[in-house]
Amino acid sequence: MASEFMKIIEALSKEKGIEKDVLFDVIETNLQVAYKNNFKKEENSHVVIDRETGEYHVYSVKEVVEESMDDISEINLEDAKLINPDAKIGDTVEVEVDSKDFGRIAISSAKNGILQKLKEEERKSVYDKYIEKKGQLITGIVQRINGRTINISLDNADTILTDKEQAPGEHFRPHDRIKLYVVDVKNEKRGPRIIVSRTHAELVRKLFELEVSEIADGTVEIKGVAREAGSRSKISVYSHNEDVDAVGACVGVNGERVNAVVDELQNEKIDIVTWSNNPAILIENALSPSKVIDVLADPENKEATVIVPDSQLSLAIGKEGQNARLAAKLTEYKIDIKSEAQAKEEGIQYVFDEEDFYDDEYYDGEYEDEYDDEYDMEYEDEYDEEEEYDAEYDDEVEETDEKADDKEEKEDKDEDAKEEE
Repeated sequence: MASEFMKIIEALSKEKGIEKDVLFDVIETNLQVAYKNNFKKEENSHVVIDRETGEYHVYSVKEVVEESMDDISEINLEDAKLINPDAKIGDTVEVEVDSKDFGRIAISSAKNGILQKLKEEERKSVYDKYIEKKGQLITGIVQRINGRTINISLDNADTILTDKEQAPGEHFRPHDRIKLYVVDVKNEKRGPRIIVSRTHAELVRKLFELEVSEIADGTVEIKGVAREAGSRSKISVYSHNEDVDAVGACVGVNGERVNAVVDELQNEKIDIVTWSNNPAILIENALSPSKVIDVLADPENKEATVIVPDSQLSLAIGKEGQNARLAAKLTEYKIDIKSEAQAKEEGIQYVFDEEDFYDDEYYDGEYEDEYDDEYDMEYEDEYDEEEEYDAEYDDEVEETDEKADDKEEKEDKDEDAKEEE
């Protein structure tokens, strides 16, 4: 019986995540309550459970008297000596009580009390576990999908991923394993409520911490994250070791590290730029892949004017202003982007450093192609028409030139003929 009891304790502890000592305490307390309900007294009861074997005993503490008038709280000296031969009047002895004698109502009450206490301890265990994970990454398994609400199974707990916390374009199926960012844990009457997100900017940070060992050990630090969930993110990184390239560490060999993050975010684009304590350099990097001529930063007011080549204006701003918007979030500066022509027209003084401009340290041709495809497609027809017009113009010029040459040649021949005559 004791071995079966211990098996139940082991199973409950593992399944519910409750310490075995807590379970023993709960059972001891409720057996004492059962004793009180049966004998209408509690102060003279004593319950002991052996933590190793699982054997439990319920004792009634009775006072030794010459002749007992209350069987619940008193015991005759003669009977007391059978328990303790040294007992004398005025002493107390512990008399073991058979729990089978508690009665049906008392046992039922003890059972309900134990179950209720187990639920409370389970909720407390879940809350204590996940409150420590607030601001961290956890893995869940998709159980059910109800419209845009997803029920997710966690370790010893469940949660809901709401529509608001899902990135646009994400799609999941039952049994999918997904990463979640723990926003908060609230202890409510019905149990802990674990609030998780797939849209939080910190999700990107935590995914990189998971994939990049240099970030995990503190060699590389993510200084900032700006995100428009489901579309694009920008992160700024800094290396505390001059021999370690922060951007390269995050990208990984053949892009395997950044690609792992992109895959988890279901193909969300990620720009990784080098952080600098110089706001002008940071802003220039943040506007990558656009080339920047000059940055006029005002640290006091957190404002900056950025001059870009005329041909790079649409690239710097990005589709629907996304590139500029993310750069502003990343740097925490209000950024005003102007083309060279606009700057000259407004009389803005700036410095064009040709050597720095053509330094490709923060410029990636892959991004250039990507942005060209994405943002410059709208200009393709215009360019084609212009090229067609130029071709027609060139043909006309060429034809005119040929006629002029023929006329000049004919005039030369006529003049030669006249001279011969």
